[in-house]
Amino acid sequence: MLIGEVARHSGVSTRMLRHYDSLGLVRPTGRTVGGYREYSTEDIRRIFHVECLRSLGLSLRQISRALEDPAFTPSALVGDLIRRTEDRLSREQELLERLRTVGASAPSDWQDVLRIVELLRGLGSPHAAHRQQAALNPAEDIPVPADLLADAVLTESDPNVAGALRWALARAGGDGVAGVAAGLRSENVDVRQRAVLTIAEMPGEEAVAALTEALEDSDARVRRPAALALGRVGTTAAVPTLVGMVVEGANDVEAAEVLGALAESHGFEERIMAALSGELAAHTEDSAIRIRVIQALAEISGPLARGVLRQLAEDEDPAVALIASALAGRDR
Repeated sequence: MLIGEVARHSGVSTRMLRHYDSLGLVRPTGRTVGGYREYSTEDIRRIFHVECLRSLGLSLRQISRALEDPAFTPSALVGDLIRRTEDRLSREQELLERLRTVGASAPSDWQDVLRIVELLRGLGSPHAAHRQQAALNPAEDIPVPADLLADAVLTESDPNVAGALRWALARAGGDGVAGVAAGLRSENVDVRQRAVLTIAEMPGEEAVAALTEALEDSDARVRRPAALALGRVGTTAAVPTLVGMVVEGANDVEAAEVLGALAESHGFEERIMAALSGELAAHTEDSAIRIRVIQALAEISGPLARGVLRQLAEDEDPAVALIASALAGRDR
């Protein structure tokens, strides 16, 4: 088969076939009377082998070695190609995200583009101080895409930088809730916790819905800040988790204060009292738990709580009775 026919059937250009010949990679085994290259069936098979290896990203030199050296093993080379391809894809993905971010900022000119790129570099800096500065002082007159801030806060481990990013997102209103809420579905509990802490500082019904979802999280580090935030805005779904925090001694003082505010400002006194009374009955032998529950009762200003405290002032446990008596008699 002549070179033109080979090119038509293989999809490899005649120029590339001549290049293969000059490199000794695929040399036609015959020549016509007129001196034209003539390829045998085996030559064509070798061309397809070359093209297959090229499709994996091998260089022509690597292909030549692979086809000629019987001792050549592909595992190390393929492993190296995998790593290089992964690196390239990672860089391409970073570039794509950067372009999307610039596009979302709706730049009016190239100065706007440069300012957004500067912000991206600042947030991606290895130095925490630079990242914090970028979050606190974004480019003037350029709206920072909420998705950019959301991605940054979900990966930020430095507490000061995370605080600055949460502040920046809170200023953006509810626009960034969806981006941050995606972190609630992460397998990494640290990411889920960062998402909750961020959403807790964001206003709106979308934020409340995301925090309510977080109450079902398997990890208490996610449930607890969600409950505190929901309790402050008067969401009754937070009550069981808040009561659990009092019982467990995890941020129990803060949880008790939120329960007190819920009882007084939102009219949930009976429900909260029932939950706390149930914990008292369930832990009759644990003084530490009962004392924490009593302290939570002291945050509730209604007559129900005061009546329970007076009863507990007669408790058989001297420590429980002493604290209940002191709290029942204080100026409320």
